[in-house]
Amino acid sequence: MDWIKKIALITALVGLVLVVYSCRISLGLAPISSIDYSKVKTVSIGEFQNRAEYVYAPLATEFNQKLKDMFIQQTRLRLVNSGGDLEISGEITGYNQYNESVDASGYSSKVKLTLTVKVTYVNNTDHKDDFTDQQFSAFQLYDSSQLLTAVQDQLITLMVKDITEQIFNATVANW
Repeated sequence: MDWIKKIALITALVGLVLVVYSCRISLGLAPISSIDYSKVKTVSIGEFQNRAEYVYAPLATEFNQKLKDMFIQQTRLRLVNSGGDLEISGEITGYNQYNESVDASGYSSKVKLTLTVKVTYVNNTDHKDDFTDQQFSAFQLYDSSQLLTAVQDQLITLMVKDITEQIFNATVANW
C-alpha cells in the first residue's frame, strides 16, 4: 500500500509541475490613446528633415514612415498633408556615436549610437497640450569590433521605434 501512495504522490507532483509549467501570462503595454474622436479627426505629420551633423540618408525616410504608421495603426485619425486637428513637426537634430566603455587593454569595447529628434506638437482643438521643440532621444550600444555600417540599419530600426513611441505617448497617449 505504501508504494501506491508514493506513485499517487509522484503522479500528482508531476501533474502539478506540468500545469504550472504550461500556464503562461503574457503582458504587454500597447499605447492607449486619449483622443476625443468627437473633436479630433485628423493628424498632419510634417516631414522630419535630417539636420544632424552626420547624415545617414535612409534615417529620415524610415523615421517619417514609422511615425506616420504609428498614428495610422494606433488611432482612428485620418492622416492629412497639412492643417490637421493635431499637427506634429520637427527635425532630426542628432545622430552620433560615442565610445561608451573601455576594456582591460584600454581600448573602447562598446560604442553608443544616439538618435535625437526635436518635435513641435500643436493640438488645434485644445492648446493646453501643445509643446514646442521638445527633444526625444534613444540610443543603442554595439560592440566596437563591428563596423557601424554593419549594424546601422538594425540599430536605427530599434531607435526609431523607441522614439516614435515616445512621441506618440507625449502627444496622444493617456498614461
